[in-house]
Amino acid sequence: MTMKAIGFAGFSGSGKTMLVERLIPALKMRGLRVSVVKHAHHKFDIDHPGKDTYRHREAGAFEVVVASDRRLALMREFERPAELSVHQLIAELYDGVDWVLVEGFKQSNLLKVEVWRGSSGHPARYPDDDFIVAIATDTPDQLPQATLRPVLDLNDPEAVAQWLVDNGDRFDYLPERYA
Repeated sequence: MTMKAIGFAGFSGSGKTMLVERLIPALKMRGLRVSVVKHAHHKFDIDHPGKDTYRHREAGAFEVVVASDRRLALMREFERPAELSVHQLIAELYDGVDWVLVEGFKQSNLLKVEVWRGSSGHPARYPDDDFIVAIATDTPDQLPQATLRPVLDLNDPEAVAQWLVDNGDRFDYLPERYA
C-alpha cells in the first residue's frame, strides 16, 4: 500500500487541530497507521531546561536523537533559519505509515481539506486554491461561494475519515510528483 498524504488548511481557530486529533483514532480503528506533520511557528520547543537532551542542544549539538523502548524523538537545531517544505518533512517519516495528516502548510502543493467556520469571519481559501479538494465546515449554508468540491461535516470525524479512505487513491504520496 502506498503512503497517502492529505493536508488540512485553515485559519487559526478554525478547528484543524481538533479535526486531525479526532481523525487519528478514526483511521486507526480501520487498521491504519497514521503520522502527523505540523507546521509550527518560529522558536518552539519540545524539550525543557535541565533535561539531558536540552543540555546537549544547548551545548551545540546539531541533532539529538533520544529513544526508549516506547518512542524516538529527533531534535535538529538549525544554525540559521531554514524553512523546510512539507515534502522534506514527509521524507523524514517512517516508511511503514499508511496516512500522513499534514496540519498547516496552507501554501503547499499538497492536496488539502480546507477547515472553515462561517463564524470565524475569515475568508475561505477554496475559491483560489486548486489544491483544496474538499471543505470541512460546521456551517455549509454559509460557504461564501458555491462549489462542486465535497463539503464534509467538521463535527463528524468518522464521516471525514470514511471519505478519506473511500478516496484514498487520490492521496497516494508519490514524491516524484513534487520534485
